[in-house]
Amino acid sequence: MNQIVLTGMVLSTAPVGEYDRRVVILTKEQGKISAFARGARRPNSPLVGAVNPFSFGEFTMYEGRSSHTIQSVKITNYFSELREDMIGAYYGFYFLEFANYYTKEQNDEREMLKLLYQTMKALTSPHIPNLLIRRIFELKAFCINGEGPQVFQCVRCQKKDGQMVFSAREGGLVCTDCARNISDGISLDNSTLYTMQYIEISTIEKLYTFTVSREVLEKLSGIMERYCLLYVEKRFKSLEILETLV
Repeated sequence: MNQIVLTGMVLSTAPVGEYDRRVVILTKEQGKISAFARGARRPNSPLVGAVNPFSFGEFTMYEGRSSHTIQSVKITNYFSELREDMIGAYYGFYFLEFANYYTKEQNDEREMLKLLYQTMKALTSPHIPNLLIRRIFELKAFCINGEGPQVFQCVRCQKKDGQMVFSAREGGLVCTDCARNISDGISLDNSTLYTMQYIEISTIEKLYTFTVSREVLEKLSGIMERYCLLYVEKRFKSLEILETLV
C-alpha cells in the first residue's frame, strides 16, 4: 500500500461494523474518494472528531487497490460554528450533499472544493443571508459543472441587448423576439440579471462579498428553484429538512 496525504473536506460519514466509519471526502488531489476510518467510533480514537462532515484538513492514508484507509488527520477547520446553528448546519449539509451528487472520483474537483470551503465560511458570517448563500452556491456549482445558464446573450439568436426573459428549459436568456413560444419565461430586471452575471464570472474568493435587495433575492430564488427542478435529478434529504425549518 502507498501512503498518501490528501487535502479535502468530509462530505459524509456512515458507520461500518461495530467501530469503523466509511467516510466520503472531496479532495484537491483525487476528487471524491471513499475511505475507511478504522476504530473511529471508539471514544478514545484520535479519529473520533476528525471524520465528521464539514471537517477540512490533511488526511494521511494508505491507498489500496479498491479503497483508502485513513491513518491520521490534521484538521485546519472544523466549522464548529455550524454545530451551534441548526438552520446554518442544514444549509451546510445541503451544500455537502449537492457536492457529493455532482463530483466524481479521479476528477479535477479543485474548484468545487474551493467553492465548498468559501461557502462554509460564508455560513459562519452574519453579514450575508443564508438564502442568498444558497442561491450563489447553486448557480456557481452549476457553472463549475459546465451546466450554468447563459446569462449574457439570447440562447437562440445570440442577441446581447434589449429586453430578455429567463427560461430554465432553454437554459438561459431569451430575447423578446425569440420568446413568442416560450412558456416558462421569467421577466428579468437589470439588478437580478447583473447579480447572476456577477456570480458566473466572479472568482470564488469574491462570491460572498455582496448582498442584494429582498426583491432581487426573491427573483433569483424563483429562477434557481425552477433551474434546479429541471437539472438536478435528486431530492436531497437535508433540503427537505431545511425547508421545514425556514
